[in-house]
This record gives sequence, C-alpha cells and structure tokens, in this order.
Amino acid sequence: MQYIKSNDGTKIAVYDFNPKGRQTVFLIHGWPLSYKIFEYQINLLTDCGYRVVAVDLRGFGKSDTPVCGYSYDQMAADIFHVVCRMALRNFILVGFSMGGAIALRYMNRYNSFGVCKLILLSAAAPCFAQRSDFPYGKTVQEVNDLINLAGTDRPQLCLNFSRQLFASPQTESAVDWFRNTALSASGIGTIKSAVSLRDEDGRKDFLCVHVPTYIIHGDKDVVVSNELAEIQHKGIRGSHLITLPESGHGIVYDQLEKFNSVFMNAITD
Repeated sequence: MQYIKSNDGTKIAVYDFNPKGRQTVFLIHGWPLSYKIFEYQINLLTDCGYRVVAVDLRGFGKSDTPVCGYSYDQMAADIFHVVCRMALRNFILVGFSMGGAIALRYMNRYNSFGVCKLILLSAAAPCFAQRSDFPYGKTVQEVNDLINLAGTDRPQLCLNFSRQLFASPQTESAVDWFRNTALSASGIGTIKSAVSLRDEDGRKDFLCVHVPTYIIHGDKDVVVSNELAEIQHKGIRGSHLITLPESGHGIVYDQLEKFNSVFMNAITD
C-alpha cells in the first residue's frame, strides 16, 4: 500500500497488485465500504495475469479523512491524481455503487483519460435520490434517514446496510465481513459522501462515455433499482447490460461464481 496526495493534500490509500501485469484494472469501491470488498475479484484478476490498482476513497479505509471534499468532482479528482502519479494508460475502470457514479464523473471531467473500457457494478447513477424531474431511486427522505442514522448510531447503519446487500443465502460471517468493512469507514466520510449520494446529479456524465461499457446489475437489488440500471443502459451509447437474476446490491459477492464469470467476460471482451 502507498499514499498518493490529491490536489487538496488529502492522502489516498492505493493498493497495487501484480504491478508487472499485462493490463491494469482500476477498482473504485462504493459507500460506505473500502477496497476490501473486491477481494475475490483481485484474486481472480491477478491469477489471470492482470495488474490491479484499487483505492480507498477519502474518508474510507486507510485514506485520510478531511472534513470536506466529498463531492463527486473532488473524488474524481482524487482518482485522476492517482492515475497520473502511477502513469496509468489503457486501463479498465471499474466502479461499484457510488464508485460507479464517481467513475462516470471521472469520464466526464477528465475526458476518459487513460480509460479503454468502463465497467459499472450496481452503479448508483445517474442520481441516487429522486428529484422533481427524476422520479427514480430512493426518496430524499430515505437518504436523509441514512444520514441521520449515521450521525446517531453508525453501527446500526452498518448492520442494516450489510443485511440489505444480499438476495442469495449467505453465511453470517460473510454479512459480518461487509458490516465490519463499513464500520472501518470514518463517520465524517460516511455522512458527507451520503450527502453527495443524495444531492449529486450525474445525468450529463453519460454523454462523456465513449469507450466500451458494461453494466452489471442484480435483479433483486433493493439499494439501486433496476430502473437506474436501465437508465444507464439507455444513456450510455452502445453499452451492454447484464442482469444477475438472484443477486442483490452486493453483486461482487452475492452470486460469486456467476458474477466472476460475467465480470471476466466483460474484462476480456
């Protein structure tokens, strides 16, 4: 693990697996987790000869926890600084949940710099919360309830969230793993990035995607609706939508073998 400073001095934790691999896959986790959720994809990718670069977003995992800077623009800037510092080119960008929205903002603000393919996993895009001209996703009140719970009983929030991730049967140990990963986040990062989830509008980001794009979504996702996946598919020209029928929001683990097969097909296609 190494730290790379972003434009505002925030140190971003960066993990570089198999640095001499044949091509780089860049992983961005979602709210309120860390790079650790990709454990079973990192193992698979490196076994197949890929280099994997993953980050902990600011406020999560081992990255710094500033009191501000949780907008998608700033978190996309964090990604850009990592890409530039590591001189990454021709890489596959993968974003899960909020990480998918940040990946899309990166494509917009930095003109897809270095990216040859985009993979969106249960992406919380273009808007996680409803608004007057966008009646899809969570209600503002539902997101406010998450923010309020994060500020009063974050352990309960993490427990609730981990139980919502899966549609297929999982062991209690697996659920605890996701809960503990969520607990490893800072309270500041959990709350302030949830505010961004509520307020950010990424509809213009779709127009800036000009690379092959795969959208992988769980049909039983209760966090990011199927409607949002369809909107992503329609909004990103030439994109491919793959739905896993027995998966929920925690798509990287819920149907692990099935997901890894679909994911690797997207990587290699």
